[in-house]
Amino acid sequence: MASKPWHLSRRTFLQGSGVSLALPFLECMGADPVTRERPKRLCAVYFPYGIVQRQEGTEAAQWNWFPQGSGRDYRFNKSLAPLEPLRPELSVLGGLSHPNGRNMGGHDTADTWLTAAELKEGHLENTVSIDQLAAMRFGSQTRYPSLVLSSDGGVGEPTRSSTLSFSRTGQPVPAQHRPRQVFDRLFGVDPRSLRTQRSSLDRSRSMLDLVLDDSRSLQARLGDQDRRKLDEYLASVRQIEQRVGRSQQWLEVPKPAVDASGLHLSADDTTPGELIQTMYDLIYLAFQTDSTRIATYQLGNMNGATSIAGKYPSLLGLSGNMHQLAHNARKGDAGAEPLGHWDRFLTEQFSYFLRRLRETPDGDGNLLDRTLVLYGSSNSQTHVNLNYPLLLAGGRGLGLRHGSFHRFGDEIPLSNLYVTMLNRLDVPIETFVDSTGELTEILA
Repeated sequence: MASKPWHLSRRTFLQGSGVSLALPFLECMGADPVTRERPKRLCAVYFPYGIVQRQEGTEAAQWNWFPQGSGRDYRFNKSLAPLEPLRPELSVLGGLSHPNGRNMGGHDTADTWLTAAELKEGHLENTVSIDQLAAMRFGSQTRYPSLVLSSDGGVGEPTRSSTLSFSRTGQPVPAQHRPRQVFDRLFGVDPRSLRTQRSSLDRSRSMLDLVLDDSRSLQARLGDQDRRKLDEYLASVRQIEQRVGRSQQWLEVPKPAVDASGLHLSADDTTPGELIQTMYDLIYLAFQTDSTRIATYQLGNMNGATSIAGKYPSLLGLSGNMHQLAHNARKGDAGAEPLGHWDRFLTEQFSYFLRRLRETPDGDGNLLDRTLVLYGSSNSQTHVNLNYPLLLAGGRGLGLRHGSFHRFGDEIPLSNLYVTMLNRLDVPIETFVDSTGELTEILA
């Protein structure tokens, strides 16, 4: 369909006195020029070590993460009570897990939450995560194909990763963990001239080309094990090369101007409340400005001994770190309340994020209507890789039906949910790892 006379490109920007500012999304800009429809988005948020699960009827059961009842008549317990106003926007999912993860070590499964792969001794090679599959599909339509965040940052180590995202070849995608750096990457203005930036990117591209060219002659002289190691290294080099190429493509497109006055960009691991909220704010702003449509956020990894995030509960006045709270909750009813308070704190932060998305207009709906937000863990209790606690929010404009607590049996793999989500995002996929079909219970 031909553009109307008053149609503006999404890349239109204002110029004056040597300053360029990107325009916000305006109705006269119409649909996205590539997709011809409003963006579809995916966000996945992970917390480690599991939740409170005590026998119904006991005093400690008031802190159970999973609600009472089922279907549309369920009742939230204290841990998820902050989500009550958002009930029409979400589904609680019980009973799902990855079959490949059921026999893995209790602290090994965060790596595979979005991949469904099996990691075992002597074979710690992961596979692609669903967020990166989506990024391959429409990441080229935004400045950044995905936004990867975590409390610890980097990649961590196999089975104790500090990222939820894994590339096409199963390589971990490094996570960012400092709010100021994330903000500067998304919205910061490079003080260098365009000519200087372009020259710097050209030099980087040339050096990467030389590395890749030299590797071809080296590979022929290596044994199998060394060749595999070199392939892993070169996969990382190619990722950098792709990032350089994207930077070149977007060099002359100004970054969106956003108001940072309400952000706690100096928050760090000593202020967990401000830090988590700010990370959610950054994801929200990235979605609102269409800087990316894919985001993952790991609230804590499974490396209890060294994780930066492990101390968050104790900084909030609770009796122990994340790992200790989870273990103590299994020992007796007295341990349920501290972990329940931690679960509720995380729920409050997550509820804040969902409300921001819901309160932001987007076409004839809001941002949450066209965003799929997965929240949960790969442990029901610490070291138990069954019955993952999971929430799926948003996506009512993508064909989802919410408002229920669904209980599934072990025969339904979590990958069925992933196939359902990817298809709603227009990532056409029939199977994902061990899937057996779609999760039709959540479809409108």
